[in-house]
Amino acid sequence: MKKTPAVYITRDDKGKGRGARLNTPNPYLQNRYELPESSEGYDPEDFADESKRKTDFIEIFPKSILSKNNSPDLSFDYSINPYSGCEHGCTYCYARNSHEYWGFSAGIDFEKKILIKKNASALLEQTFGKGNWKAQPIVLSGNTDCYQPAENHFRITRSLLEVFLKFEHPVSIITKNALILRDLDLLTALNEKKLVRVTISITTLREELRRIMEPRTSAIQKRLEAVRILSEKGIAVHVNLAPIVPGLNSDEIFDLVKACAASGATSASYIVVRLNGRIGEIFEQWVKQTLPERADKIIHLIQETHGGTLRENRWGVRMKGEGVFARQIETMFRVAMKKYLPQTEVPQLDFSRFNPGGQLKLF
Repeated sequence: MKKTPAVYITRDDKGKGRGARLNTPNPYLQNRYELPESSEGYDPEDFADESKRKTDFIEIFPKSILSKNNSPDLSFDYSINPYSGCEHGCTYCYARNSHEYWGFSAGIDFEKKILIKKNASALLEQTFGKGNWKAQPIVLSGNTDCYQPAENHFRITRSLLEVFLKFEHPVSIITKNALILRDLDLLTALNEKKLVRVTISITTLREELRRIMEPRTSAIQKRLEAVRILSEKGIAVHVNLAPIVPGLNSDEIFDLVKACAASGATSASYIVVRLNGRIGEIFEQWVKQTLPERADKIIHLIQETHGGTLRENRWGVRMKGEGVFARQIETMFRVAMKKYLPQTEVPQLDFSRFNPGGQLKLF
């Protein structure tokens, strides 16, 4: 065992559907297993057995399911994350850093070791039923995607929606997975009472780019179809173009807004990528391996939007960036919105319906 800051690399080149190419060291752990130098960063035998590449699902037992948000850049105070870690494998994901608090790496561990909260709906029901909770915005999810592949099996998100419907409490959903359509029955029932908002994240229209940047997310056409189906059911859908990566997908802003509007989206927004914590290291490794001819340009443009660095913590700046290129992105988005979504609609949620008893209202 060593106590050195060197990177523990476990290149998952042979493992399909992974975004990260390494496991960064966890700053909260003193000890770390380091592979011998002769292995060139990974042992091919580690990935010869398919079972060694499978995702581990680890049940945890939180005492509370609501996470408090203190960021002035966000419009909500509370969020619920049914899962920690995410199989989607998005290389740029800001949530990767949170996996270190659980003793794992922000790299491949984030995609392969998923923490599940099976008692989430029971905890939410306890919170709503105490009598002192006041209805206020709650988001599914503020960190990792509530409709990631694990939801296919564990169905925790669906059980949470059932609680929101039972207590008639509003909920906002953010996802990039078309699996949300599985719960169309609950979403429709919530929407009839003005209790739900849906945001779909769409990053690119180029499926080949989606496959390497967000390997286990839904295909782009599936996401656009989800926007269309939800809209046809009367559910207003907001689309988040997130993140916009300078030099990678920043040239698609016009086409993205146009496609989303054509699919029935009622509003849209964007976020410029920022690579805080270990994410910068993970992203750099990924872009140099997957897009070597463009890597330097992409990295430099990201730095240009954040004052010469890959990371950004300043409130009011971190979401949009600054500088010439950031202003170009803002201008392109504004013009695209004026042309394709000139009248944006944001549905108002009805917080007056909240029923702390969770009982059927007869009158």
